[in-house]
Order: sequence, then structure tokens, then C-alpha cells
Amino acid sequence: MTDSQQELNGPPIDSISSLQFSPASSNFLLASAWDSTVRLYDIAANEEKTKFDHRAAILSTTFSDASHAYSGGLDASLRELELESEKIHALGQHDDAISSVRYSNEANAVITGSWDRTVRFWDPRAAVPQQSSHHLPERVYFMDTVGHRLVLALASRLFHIFDVRKMDVPEQTRESSLKFLTRALACMSDGQGYATASVEGRIAVEYFDPSPAVQEKKYAFKCHRQTIDDVDHVWPVNALGFHPIYNTFASGGSDTTVSIWDHKVKKRLRQYTRYNAPVAALAFSADGARLAVGVSYTWDAGEDGARTAERPSLFVRELGDEIKPKGWSAS
Repeated sequence: MTDSQQELNGPPIDSISSLQFSPASSNFLLASAWDSTVRLYDIAANEEKTKFDHRAAILSTTFSDASHAYSGGLDASLRELELESEKIHALGQHDDAISSVRYSNEANAVITGSWDRTVRFWDPRAAVPQQSSHHLPERVYFMDTVGHRLVLALASRLFHIFDVRKMDVPEQTRESSLKFLTRALACMSDGQGYATASVEGRIAVEYFDPSPAVQEKKYAFKCHRQTIDDVDHVWPVNALGFHPIYNTFASGGSDTTVSIWDHKVKKRLRQYTRYNAPVAALAFSADGARLAVGVSYTWDAGEDGARTAERPSLFVRELGDEIKPKGWSAS
């Protein structure tokens, strides 16, 4: 079992909003932040390879392939980032902040979700990049894709599940199993469902199959909590991510911890050593060998907390058997 990690040089100077590894290599990591930047890190060299400056805070970034990435944030603009030439291109605008950016191989499109209550599909190669816009009943807070499914976490604790091949109506609409504000969303790597987390220290495990037999398997549980002097302290769960091979998942919270869970047997496999500030973002590498951890202030204590907050930091953890479900075989 390994417990090795390295801290990356040159982290963002404001809170980290999202992380993603290159689909082609576990050596390259994208980080977006509230300092209006997207940074590309070379992990082996432990250096910032490229920095893209924007006009406002960036809430989400994603790769489409090894040399192209996309960003969206508070200025409502979708941008294409050419990682080799370091060029940046504006592709189009939403009417309010872009909260989430994903690339769908199945749709061959960049997908953006926004506070303007739309989800939009983009083809960066087209003369007019925006291909379609789909109206929603609420603002998009978080979004994730797996296979042909697109899951949207909306305001008012709503969830819409779409088939990207048929976006005229959602495949399913659901209300959150959690009572409080959604803080994170991640789809299972096996395509069977998703996990969502709330500000109230809970995670819900959900399945796509609407049959009663499968829906009976869904559940929610308490986590990222501490009992100090007989007082129960409850912390937001800020980040979720599923391992691409083992389908276990990681959660990061404002209690400064990262835990690994096997949702099928409803057990925690590991809790790593605490960090010095809230865990704001997580990402597994495509080969499953690494976990990136973004540590930064998440505004749980408002402006007073910001004045005394630790500087942001980025860590990359080398993973071992602790990430595997018990009795795992590659059959």
C-alpha cells in the first residue's frame, strides 16, 4: 500500500474550482481557479507548463484530447485553449455564468451548463460553434457525462438525466435524495449511475435504471463529520470522483480530508492524512494511477474565513491497492 504524494509548484493564487487529467497521460493536469486562470501542469517536471489568463473567475475546465481544452466561468464565455501553441479562442457566450464544461466523445461535442438555465452543445471546428441550446427549469450547478448519458444537477435540488443523442426531452427527472444544496456530482465509471453530495455532509448513490429492483439499491450516508468535545461538526462535501477502473470513488470535504469509498458494499476503504485546508476539487487520472487533490478555501466561513485562509495548494497522490474493492479481480 502506498501513501506517497507530491505537492505541485506554482498553484493558483485563489480558490481551485476544478481539476482534470489529460486523457492521454497521467503526467498532465489542468486546474481552473477563481484567480481567472487555467493552468496546465507537467507533473514529472513539477512545473506549470502553461497558464491561460481570463477576464473573470473560471468555474470549470475540461480536455477534449491531449492538445485541446475548454474553459467557462463567470464572464459567461466558452473558450478553446490550444495547449501546445498556448493560443486561446472565444467560441461563444451564454447569458450568465458557465458553471460546468464537459467533453462528450459520444456526442463529439463540448457541452456547457449555465446559470442562464440552458445546456448547450458546441463544435469548435464549425464556423458557428454553437450547435444547439436546450432550456431547463433551473440553473445548472454541476454536470457530468458517462457514455451517452448527461446528468445535470440543477438549482432547487433537481436532477435531469439526458441521452445526448436525444436532447429534446430528459430521459428522467428526479429530486435530490439529499435535503440540502448540491455541492458535487460524479458519474460512475461503469455507467450504472452517479453520486451526489451536499453541504450537509452527506453523499447519495443513485442508479439510472428506473426499475424498482435497481432503485432499491440507492442510498445516502453521512460523511465528512467530526465529533469534537461531544459536539457533531458537519462539513460540506465539495468534490467527488469515480476511479476509471475499479469504480470506487473519492470524496473531498471542508473537513480537510479525502476518503475512498466502495459504494457496492457501503464501506469506506481509506481516509488519507488531513490537508491544511478544505478539499475543493478532485480528479483521477485516466489510467487510474493518480489522484489530484485541490486544497483551498471554500468560503464556508465567509469573508472572515478568507482573511485567515491558507494559500491554495495542489497535490498528486500515487495510488495503490487502497483504491481497489475487496476481492477485486480483473476478470
